[in-house]
Amino acid sequence: MRYRELTPTGDSTIFSGHTQFLVNSPQCVAQAVLTRLRLWQGQWFLDTNVGVPYLQQVIGFGTAGVRDGAIQSAILNTPGVNQILDYSSQLNGRALTITATIDTIYGTAPITLSL
Repeated sequence: MRYRELTPTGDSTIFSGHTQFLVNSPQCVAQAVLTRLRLWQGQWFLDTNVGVPYLQQVIGFGTAGVRDGAIQSAILNTPGVNQILDYSSQLNGRALTITATIDTIYGTAPITLSL
């Protein structure tokens, strides 16, 4: 597994002059998970079914029963993820915070994302 490393702000390092790659590591799988969690369903024009259904199942009133299932499904369907060891999400108004520890094919990795 190989992913181009992102900057702390989530930008690609492709034009920064010092392109780094994450290769066969827990951080590589964690970045794949974060990339997947940042893609909202309907955002990719080639396949509008791809992505996390934030507007449909996560954010809004009456979503508490399906919110975590939708997010966890996105995490578990990421290549390289074996299982979720620890998970929590918090929705405060428009701010969503996701915290998880995943077991990958290379070891464990923490995930933290604020949307």
